Amino acid sequence: MYDAIVIGARCAGASTAMLMARKGLKVLLVDRATFPKDIPHGHFIHRHGPLRLHRWGLLDRLVATGCPPVTSISSDYGDVTLRGSGLVREGVAAGYGPRRSVLDKLLVDAAVEAGVELREGFAVEEFSSEDGRVTGIRGRARETGAMVSERGRVTIGADGRNSRLAKTVGATATEVVAPLTAWYFSYWSGVESRGLEVVSLSDKVLFSFPTNDGLHAVFIGWAVEHLPRVRADVEQGFMDALGEAPDLAGRVRAGRREERLYGMADVPNFLRKPWGPGWALVGDAGCHKDPYHALGICDAFRDAELLAEAVHAGLSGADALENALAGYERRRNEATLPDYRQNLERARFTPLPPEMVALRRALLGNEAETQRFYLAAEGMIEPASFFEPANLRRIVASAMA
Repeated sequence: MYDAIVIGARCAGASTAMLMARKGLKVLLVDRATFPKDIPHGHFIHRHGPLRLHRWGLLDRLVATGCPPVTSISSDYGDVTLRGSGLVREGVAAGYGPRRSVLDKLLVDAAVEAGVELREGFAVEEFSSEDGRVTGIRGRARETGAMVSERGRVTIGADGRNSRLAKTVGATATEVVAPLTAWYFSYWSGVESRGLEVVSLSDKVLFSFPTNDGLHAVFIGWAVEHLPRVRADVEQGFMDALGEAPDLAGRVRAGRREERLYGMADVPNFLRKPWGPGWALVGDAGCHKDPYHALGICDAFRDAELLAEAVHAGLSGADALENALAGYERRRNEATLPDYRQNLERARFTPLPPEMVALRRALLGNEAETQRFYLAAEGMIEPASFFEPANLRRIVASAMA
């Protein structure tokens, strides 16, 4: 009998398993993949994500893989190109863009070090239950093909947006919005990096950042209604869209593309109820968001912490398990809903509010305040310390003067 069985060993599942094991729980972590293994997903970590890796003692390991820290951000929403640099607080940079093969392996290794039992190449096929309560899993190891049953006091689905556990228990979804964007991306060598670059146009957005092995990632997302046209000639559509950001396009074309173009279009938006009798959901299984603001990994880390705390409280006797998991749902929703809804606005390519456009224009040429703008936007300083209305009026008035 395990305290917890976690299905899915990528950024949400491996983190949750590691954190529970560090609290002394007996944890089984299973995944049909073997690691390292890449997946065609976005992989930029920012906002509260890097700080959590630092607290967990894993950020230095990540940097040691050759993943460069991102200390500068530029953004252009069709108004101005606003660049901020020196985005570092207490040795933690604003962002990191590790390949998923690197990040997931690092987290899996950390989970095993914490005492987690790992089973790679293991496919979960069924869930056991008693009196309406999930009690464990049944699955097959790829090597033997034999059906194996395991029991757990809590079974956790970290198995992505198409979670088998979520479907089995009928986890209800709220805040549901159909896919708004579709994406293609690839990697170039020999590109001059300027940190994270965001260029948002009326119907598409371009992201670029450095990653492992000296490569540069370029992601382009289109409003989903343009997907049939883009698919008709992906290479041409990608390069045409890149050409709408001439500065970035020039640097990318001076390099060499090292991999094929990858695509992702199944990017629905929802929050699922993340717990029930004997089960819980974390990461994309519990809340999936459009990639526009790159919230997936950092929010998976946050929710891993929240769920690990709740499971430990419920199994240690500090709280009733149902109460603790209800608290997990409440804290997750409070933390994610404002960003979730703002992300939907950006993924719909809604123009920036006039007051934000005025602020961005007022910041041009003001390096110190632009740095504070990005530090606050990324949560590296208290956001209210910058976005307090009186401070914004001061910045705009100073620029006008």
